[in-house]
Amino acid sequence: MDRIIKIAAVLLAFQLQGCAVREPMPAEQGETPTLTPRASTYYDLLALPRPKGRLVAAVYGFRDQTGQYKPVPASSFSTSVTQGAASMLVDAMQASGWFMVLEREGLQNVLTERKIIRASQNKPNTPDNIQQELPSLQAANMLLEGGIVAYDTNIRSGGEAARYLGIGLTQEYRVDQVTVNLRAVDVRSGVVLANVMTSKTIYSVARSAGIFKFIEFKELLEAEAGYTTNEPAQLCVLSAIEAAVAHMIALGVERRLWFVADQRPLEQTSLAKYLRPNAKP
Repeated sequence: MDRIIKIAAVLLAFQLQGCAVREPMPAEQGETPTLTPRASTYYDLLALPRPKGRLVAAVYGFRDQTGQYKPVPASSFSTSVTQGAASMLVDAMQASGWFMVLEREGLQNVLTERKIIRASQNKPNTPDNIQQELPSLQAANMLLEGGIVAYDTNIRSGGEAARYLGIGLTQEYRVDQVTVNLRAVDVRSGVVLANVMTSKTIYSVARSAGIFKFIEFKELLEAEAGYTTNEPAQLCVLSAIEAAVAHMIALGVERRLWFVADQRPLEQTSLAKYLRPNAKP
């Protein structure tokens, strides 16, 4: 019986150690904030070949079109995906180096500030930073439209478990998927120049170990330890948007809507993985 208890203690110790090393507990208060972790798609954008000229584009919004909410008891009013996808799209566009992004989501704030400047210019003692006449706002040649179009839960799930003499290990996993749509629209004609859809899977894994053993009559030993790993949904949305921007640029190069600056073969750049098979740019 002592041998069983020792085995149980060692098993729980290893399980708890795995929790501490691979999946640490939430950070204590006062920890220094860090930059958001980025996926490989972000570094692909940074490594894209330079364009002949940057595309002047505007983003008015990139809405959540899934209609999905987190299940109870989390909250029946909390959405499953981020509502800040437009900011993520702007970040991806700037990281690519192919776009000159114009502010449109907060356009009303820009117009309000311009009104304040004009009102101040008509008064004496005008500050130096607003003495010059305001130029006209720049117009966009292209609109980037779209949104988060799907969030599918439990597209794949499973697990495995083993138990011997009341001592067992369990592992379960679940796979969700988020899909985004991105399209480029010509402002002059309203024609959709390019349209892409990208998907990213979201993994959730739960591991646990437990003991359920009668030591003596009316004396029961029961212990359990484990942890759960949930891949952040917002980082998956960000990665899907970054991939959509890269695919959009590649599709435009294939269709000769925009061009790269150098003559280096595209197969030797990070754009190659986003080109369609057998494409002839």
